[in-house]
Amino acid sequence: MAERRVYRATTTAPVNIAVVKYWGKRDPKLNLPTNSSLSVTLSQADLRTLTTASCSASYPAEEGDSLVLNGEPSDVSGARTQACFRELRARRAALEAADPSLPKLSTMPLRLVSENNFPTAAGLASSAAGFAALVRAIADLYELPASPSELSLIARQGSGSACRSLFGGYVAWRMGEAADGSDSTAEQVADASHWPDMRALILVVSAAKKGVSSTSGMQQTVATSGLFRERIARVVPQNMAAMEKAIRERDFASFAEVTMRDSNSFHATCADTYPPIFYMNDVSRAAIRAVEQINAAAGRTVAAYTFDAGPNAVIYYLEKDTEAVVGTLYHVLGGDISGWKDAVVKGLKPSLSLDEGVAGILKSGVSRVIMTGVGEGPIKTDEHLIAEDGSRIR
Repeated sequence: MAERRVYRATTTAPVNIAVVKYWGKRDPKLNLPTNSSLSVTLSQADLRTLTTASCSASYPAEEGDSLVLNGEPSDVSGARTQACFRELRARRAALEAADPSLPKLSTMPLRLVSENNFPTAAGLASSAAGFAALVRAIADLYELPASPSELSLIARQGSGSACRSLFGGYVAWRMGEAADGSDSTAEQVADASHWPDMRALILVVSAAKKGVSSTSGMQQTVATSGLFRERIARVVPQNMAAMEKAIRERDFASFAEVTMRDSNSFHATCADTYPPIFYMNDVSRAAIRAVEQINAAAGRTVAAYTFDAGPNAVIYYLEKDTEAVVGTLYHVLGGDISGWKDAVVKGLKPSLSLDEGVAGILKSGVSRVIMTGVGEGPIKTDEHLIAEDGSRIR
């Protein structure tokens, strides 16, 4: 019966949204970045990937490794996924060589089932959460004695920003200098409890798959943008230092300014790419104007926008400023779109008003919202997606 046993482990992993962006690779094969970056890990109560990793000698060897993502078979033959599998198997094989009594899990086919509770490939960092969950689940399956920083070296090879999703709170990905990528790892700058009142309101402008993938866009930018060279040489190092100081001191005004400036810089390099890349659209630009108007009316900086490689606006704010930020946007967008948390929006007053043109574009262009905050890193769970007999739980 031992050879029929199905071994399994399940984990959740969070989305992270960068406030100092990663864009560009100095080594595409190893996923080594041209600059360091820093992100906020978002709460898994609202955005998470759930992944079960399993292996068994009873799985047909000829079928090889497999992944089912959101109910559909997903290709695992790509170089990035294979790099993660290869490194994790090598670490498990080293354990088995040191202790011959261990079951030879490294020789068995892998079956993975993964589900996102948010749109995939729409600029909401799905690949970051996905690869972080994949690596953490297999590491748990193999019982690897690896720290999150060690696992970040592996997750980075699957998706660069995935290395940051192995930690909660506020996370830096150090670009490193070594040619083999051995020092290009993620580290926690501050845990979620350091600044727990950080909140994020995501305006989902489009849940469609984006037109230019991040991988393709980065290659074009590195090859053709003059602004990009200025960004990695001067802009990002200054922003990293300023952002880490703002987080240490819980200085929201500085956090907000760096966040918005860095988002602007990133999208400027995309526009400076030849041919140009436009991830933002008219609704995205209306969201920027809305944040500017909210801050102006409040008389201080209470909100900060940022955009990844997609049109969706992520608006950071502190809990004490919920009425100014969420209250304003809730009354503009209306309560009939999904995602509002009743416990938060109930009783909020429209204390600020937006320009009618901006309000109209947002009302017609935002399809849903996601309300969340800063959260923890991967969490092991018994909520398996694969049954004890190896079949998928639907």
